[in-house]
Amino acid sequence: MKRLLLVVLVALAPAAMYAGGGSEAAAEQAETLQFALSGNPNTLDPQATEGTLTFQVLRSVYDTLVEPDQDGRIVPALAESWRVSEDNLRWTFRLRDNVVFHNGDALTSADVAASFERLLEPAFGSPHAKELAALREIRTPDRRTVEFVLDQPYSPLLSALATGWSAILPQRLIDAQHDFAARPVGTGPFRFEQWIRDNRITLTRNEDYWMPQAPQLSRVNFNIITEVAVQVQGLLTGDLDIIDMVGPTDIARIEQDPRTKLDVGLSSLVMVLAINTRREPLSELRIRQAINHAVDKQAILDVAYAGGEVIGTFMDYGDPYYVDFTDRYPHHPDRARQLIAEAAPQNRTLDLVLPQNYEPHVRAGEMYQQMLSRVGLDVQIRLVDWSTWLSDVYAAGNFDLTVIGHTGKLDPDSRLSMFENDDNYVGWTHPQAAENIRAARQEADFDQRRELYRDVLELLAVEVPFVFVGSNYRHIAMRENVTGFHMDAKLDTYDLRRVRLR
Repeated sequence: MKRLLLVVLVALAPAAMYAGGGSEAAAEQAETLQFALSGNPNTLDPQATEGTLTFQVLRSVYDTLVEPDQDGRIVPALAESWRVSEDNLRWTFRLRDNVVFHNGDALTSADVAASFERLLEPAFGSPHAKELAALREIRTPDRRTVEFVLDQPYSPLLSALATGWSAILPQRLIDAQHDFAARPVGTGPFRFEQWIRDNRITLTRNEDYWMPQAPQLSRVNFNIITEVAVQVQGLLTGDLDIIDMVGPTDIARIEQDPRTKLDVGLSSLVMVLAINTRREPLSELRIRQAINHAVDKQAILDVAYAGGEVIGTFMDYGDPYYVDFTDRYPHHPDRARQLIAEAAPQNRTLDLVLPQNYEPHVRAGEMYQQMLSRVGLDVQIRLVDWSTWLSDVYAAGNFDLTVIGHTGKLDPDSRLSMFENDDNYVGWTHPQAAENIRAARQEADFDQRRELYRDVLELLAVEVPFVFVGSNYRHIAMRENVTGFHMDAKLDTYDLRRVRLR
């Protein structure tokens, strides 16, 4: 226990120094939120990553034209209003007046145009460019008006513009090739101050923020702490105000302590055991079916993720487009052994790669290893850091099996478009799935879109390029004096604009 306390104190030591400089410093320290983050972001450039950790930090640094409110509805943000042409090919946004970037530049339509032109530039290589492929032209008729001209109707557009990678950056710094990966500059409620890798990201209040009475805090320290036990101990001692990882065995301790509280809700994550279908013997459907039958999904959710709802396809349990296919591959080890015997795979060790900064994924990986060994599959665990997982596993496909939770999306296209071709990290696609995904983008009617996506979800449920485990219950723990905290369940990001420390 002494070692755990020491690690927490070392991580928080620079922040604690603020308390030693008199009443002004003490007051600022009282308005400093100590937030535990489960790992290092791979970058702080919102257009260059798919990493949730990056967006969890940058939600406080950047704004988007529109954003989801606390009920999930898309509402104005940097754009105070918008209108759509009758043919759905021209979307016109009116920007707020008197919005200022952290570097002092006033927000104009030129900044919006430059931000999306950067995102769409092939040489830049944003992983999100494909989600705005229908965008033909960006017009800026005046300083406060932006027009997006599409070459075909695109139903997910508003959701795309409300997602973190649609952050608005200052044109002047884009033109100067500013290093946004290390020093982000936005219009958000907090300004970036410092990033000490493996230690802390510090943000300070944006005094010129456009939203009235926001933010309330003077400073936010995202303390990078990868161990669940250290996070929990820091919360219980008061060194941390909010933690983003709570182990199943820690829930009762936090609930019983009058100084702490839990924010609990069903997440929009899809927890998976991902299967690289490019590699033998995993390209064989019967082997993937066997792996699915070998896994006790509810046990994985309960032990590794502190509970959740079992699913059977690539859509979170609470989404309106979710379809229940959980009966297709029940836990049936004998059936798994039978399928393996029929397929007669080559006898080789499977490489199970785990992101070591996510203890729940590591626990799940250890359980998968045991479950698969019981049906005759030899699995070797390999631990990597988060940046390596993103580059080597997710981008390069260097794995047989891996464990991850896919973040929720505001529109199903953002989740399912990865299967339009086989360049996704599991190497799976299907002609009918690709056709339906393309058709659903142009379909405005909910029922019609749902039917198109149902067929895609069924193909995924049948061909199982993943073990679709479930949507877990999210446990965010905090001190009892923290108020105003909101986590967007779909985007898995934190809104700290209204947070106060009473």
